Amino acid sequence: MAKRSTLIDHHHLKLTSSPGNAIPAAYGASPLNVRTKLRERRPASVKRHTARIATRLGVLLVGDVGAIVLCQVFASWTAGNAILGAAVASQFSKALGAGYGAGVNFGAAVIAGLIITGNYSRHRQLNGRLRLLAASALASVLVLWAMIAGGEILAGFAVYIAIASLTWLVLLSERLFAEKFLMRVWPGMRGAAPAILITDRKDSSIHLERSVIAAGGDYSLAGYVPLSRMNFDGVLGTIRELPEIIDAHHVEAIVVCQHLNDQQIMNVREASLAAGCQLLYPARAVKIAGVRPALVWHQDQPFFELGAPVLKASAVIIKRVVDIVGAAAGLVLLAPVLGLIALAIRLDSPGPVFFAQDRAGLGGRRFRMLKFRTMRVGADAEKHSLSHLNHSGDSRLFKIPEDPRVTRLGALLRRWSLDELPQCWNVLIGDMSLVGPRPFFEADFASYQDHHFRRLDAKPGITGLWQVSGRSAVVDFEDVVYLDRQYIEQWSPWLDVSIMFRTFPAVMRRTGAY
Repeated sequence: MAKRSTLIDHHHLKLTSSPGNAIPAAYGASPLNVRTKLRERRPASVKRHTARIATRLGVLLVGDVGAIVLCQVFASWTAGNAILGAAVASQFSKALGAGYGAGVNFGAAVIAGLIITGNYSRHRQLNGRLRLLAASALASVLVLWAMIAGGEILAGFAVYIAIASLTWLVLLSERLFAEKFLMRVWPGMRGAAPAILITDRKDSSIHLERSVIAAGGDYSLAGYVPLSRMNFDGVLGTIRELPEIIDAHHVEAIVVCQHLNDQQIMNVREASLAAGCQLLYPARAVKIAGVRPALVWHQDQPFFELGAPVLKASAVIIKRVVDIVGAAAGLVLLAPVLGLIALAIRLDSPGPVFFAQDRAGLGGRRFRMLKFRTMRVGADAEKHSLSHLNHSGDSRLFKIPEDPRVTRLGALLRRWSLDELPQCWNVLIGDMSLVGPRPFFEADFASYQDHHFRRLDAKPGITGLWQVSGRSAVVDFEDVVYLDRQYIEQWSPWLDVSIMFRTFPAVMRRTGAY
């Protein structure tokens, strides 16, 4: 595959405070090259955000496994020595006999207890000791049940208290060490995301700043963006310059520390989503129009996280795993069909079997999309001369019923959407997804408005809401963008499953397929 390249060349931007510099009126007034640069850096920002979450989870899991092993080593040592007394040694001997030393079973029970009680939730330190105690008590029920089943009811409860207490103390010590390790050793400040705070630094917002920009936390302070025309140390510019500030300082998180009106929060949200930034809003300010907030915690302070579900690390991982499995299975199972189609194309008309075309993917990155060739060679060069036949009247939705460039076999392949099958390869290598917006044309960007660029916030898909809603029968570009945005903003694994199940009937109906 050809090496990816960016879609638009950019000029270096410098932010200064000189009176002669023009300040954009809002996010929508930012130059096209600034907005495009934000979208191009979005995939990298999402990957770093996912890596931070995965690193934290990995460290905690390793620490918890080590704590479980330490518990069992301590129990074995205590049972074999009477240093803590014969009664304690007897209790741990019974616990080991009931399965406490079985390793895998009890270890799985502890991990399950930690998950159920929310001990892997990010930044949630509130009632942390109690939640670890609940996890220990829940996991220890495994041993209690084994002893009750053996007829030792009273002894079972005594052993239950002993092992639950030991597990809790060891887990508590391990978690304290793991948190310090994450903050000070690895990844430490190297893993902190540059963050800007939107605040006038009033007394009411200072404690929110301290909660987010705490030593050893997830974020490092890049600077401040005040709402009013204030000037204090660390000010990077005004809220109207937000896209330029994000680009210039490589910002990965935006933290709003005081109330914004609806227009301000929507402008901030558009800029942050364009760049793949995490956006945190104080949880006490609940009146936000058109947004689906998620509650997150930072140093026991609640915030609303505003953004599309596809920004979540779990969503990125789940979707990519499904894409790899689905695309690989499709290429293997459909190999005979692909071979027959390729042979038929060779026999039907002169030219290559595959048609490769540059499209814009996630964040605006260019990639080569593959399809089975359905038109005669040189068809792209004829597009301009046939523009008067475009049934939508919009160059961004260029579709011609009974297109004269389409070959006999190509018409059949298009009617049944078989020409799209080679895109399983694009999915497998990560350029596309099984479900998502359709791939976009670079030439259309110049006529895009701000809300149109939201289509670049997800990987393009082989199928999607547009395809199952009539494909070429949808002739209004705004309707297409609306469907793409609905998919991005309401994404869930079940939405993908629903679209895939609706794809087959849509192909069979062949509505708008030409």
